[in-house]
Amino acid sequence: MNYKNIKAILVLGLLICSSLSYSQDSNFHIYLCFGQSNMAGSAPAEAQDSIVSSRFKMLSAMDCPDRGRVMGNWDTAIPPISDCNAGISPADYFGRTLIENLPDSITIGVINVSVGGSRIELFDKYNHQDYIETAPDWMIGWIENYGGNPYGRLVEMARIAQKDGVIKGILLHQGESNPNDTLWVNKVQDIYDNLLADLMLDPENTPILAGEMLSDEFGGRCHGFNHFINLLPGVISNAHVVSSAGCPGMDDGLHFTSEGYRMLGKRYGKKMLEVNYGILNSK
Repeated sequence: MNYKNIKAILVLGLLICSSLSYSQDSNFHIYLCFGQSNMAGSAPAEAQDSIVSSRFKMLSAMDCPDRGRVMGNWDTAIPPISDCNAGISPADYFGRTLIENLPDSITIGVINVSVGGSRIELFDKYNHQDYIETAPDWMIGWIENYGGNPYGRLVEMARIAQKDGVIKGILLHQGESNPNDTLWVNKVQDIYDNLLADLMLDPENTPILAGEMLSDEFGGRCHGFNHFINLLPGVISNAHVVSSAGCPGMDDGLHFTSEGYRMLGKRYGKKMLEVNYGILNSK
């Protein structure tokens, strides 16, 4: 290959790289969300929740024809922002809190892949199929909405999102289905490490926020699991815990009320504002 051909290839490569860089907006900050029903959202959205800034986006992880949503496309983050029939999620008021406290130049996007009742093993990159084979029938359809592989769908959607913006962190709410699981922290670490590797993310710039279960104050049946959640920062250096204290819950002792989700979501937002943006006194 002569010098002119080599030079042409290098120039073409630079043009391609420049084009890719130009399409990715550094002011479009994207957050990945996963977990079980509390991250999906189990309380109904109310009229106040339908008022959303156009700077807050969600990327649908499945087709929702009744809502005019197409998998892999961005829409304004009007709930539900996980599956087609979910309620309000902590991710809703997480995004709104960031928008309220960041410059108008910043847009926030979320991708929420959550399956009610699922154990953390559902998001195991390599062994999820073993868990799916033992999952109850009512959960299978939910999993199939994510192509039979929720972890794979999250990564697939995240790669689409990376063409438009920059992934800045991860939100997790899971644990009710892993009671007394002393290995839960290590399983979360494996998922986190796999996400970093698959999406080429820097751990120092990719915090993971984990929310506590419904507290004992509101009859939380799984409040004891908060012990394990609070061990996470000791295993993942960029992990942070979001308290659920004072967030109202439903009578089932598992799920938050709509107001509880709003409160918890704002706490996720405030924590991320501290960790990622250095804002300590947010609204």
